[in-house]
Amino acid sequence: MKHLLKGIAVGLAALAVSTGAAMAEPLKVGFLYLGTPGDHGWTYAHELARQKVEAHFGDKVETTFVENVPEGPDAARVTRELANTGHDIIFGTSFGFMDPMLKVSKDFPEVKFEHITGYKRSANMATGNIRFYEGRYVQGIVAGMMTKTNKIGYIAPFPIPEAYQGLNAFAIGMREANPDAEIMVIWANTWEDPVKEADAAKVLVAQGADVMAQHTDTPAMLQIAEKAGLHGFGQASDMKKFAPNAQLFSSVNDWSHYYIEKIQQVMDGTWSTGEGPDHWAGNTWKGMADDYLVLSAFENMPADVKAAAEKAAAKIEGGYNIFTGPIKDNKGNVVVKAGEALNDGTLWSDIFFYAEGIQGEMPG
Repeated sequence: MKHLLKGIAVGLAALAVSTGAAMAEPLKVGFLYLGTPGDHGWTYAHELARQKVEAHFGDKVETTFVENVPEGPDAARVTRELANTGHDIIFGTSFGFMDPMLKVSKDFPEVKFEHITGYKRSANMATGNIRFYEGRYVQGIVAGMMTKTNKIGYIAPFPIPEAYQGLNAFAIGMREANPDAEIMVIWANTWEDPVKEADAAKVLVAQGADVMAQHTDTPAMLQIAEKAGLHGFGQASDMKKFAPNAQLFSSVNDWSHYYIEKIQQVMDGTWSTGEGPDHWAGNTWKGMADDYLVLSAFENMPADVKAAAEKAAAKIEGGYNIFTGPIKDNKGNVVVKAGEALNDGTLWSDIFFYAEGIQGEMPG
């Protein structure tokens, strides 16, 4: 009888160890990257955030990333592979992953999907973004004060709402500081292509731009500015090492806050898309006040410009809405009336205009 009881006790102990091991299985977290961390910009910032996730959770998580995922059918294939291999939560880190991820999410109701920079959601797909335009408003203030030619170069990616938010916020800040300054914009139709970005920068320099900004992902533009003895702004991560004399500051994306919060919610069983009657209820969209967007040190600028940049940044962190009227487009039409402001919904639907100070016609 003693042997039997001992056997039962050993069996229960083994069961407890087995159950404990099962409970200790790490949460599997997947990431889709548009490019490689070697872009030193957008994807690099996501990779730094993934590393912070691992440092924060330790052996409670197991992360996987797939780089160079094209926007389109390949994104659906990679997302499906991650879901099929037991990943509990999957982050897609580019706007063009939105529709492919949405489609796959409906086939895997137990998996949590997170789309970065998009606006479409499902029962198990949420969206998150950073208010990048806040940093570009501060860039516009600095650019308007720094330019001597009153010609600012701007390399834009694709004509989507996020790009117009940033470009128009930049123009609003620039005109506040310098009503005579103008923006020459080149649409690169790419997120990451150092050759295209460098060529666009050379064109802007040839047209007289002495300060340049970008919504593309590599340091190529800043490197051209460095060689030409001009100034510019870094994108997504701190690019100072590539252009120590040219960089005025970088708008740095810190995705780790979002990733850690969402992963913790999955662990706690509290994850939700947050959907409600308001279309934007399920969208996490934070900026400088929450350290999702961080401005690197203000450098290579006079003291009065630095003071103006600090004042503009403090105003944003205090809740200032950049898109408060009156705002005119570049043809003189009032697009936001005095006393009105664009809210989150309209920033994704009624932002398709060139603000005053932007030269040329919008892409067709």
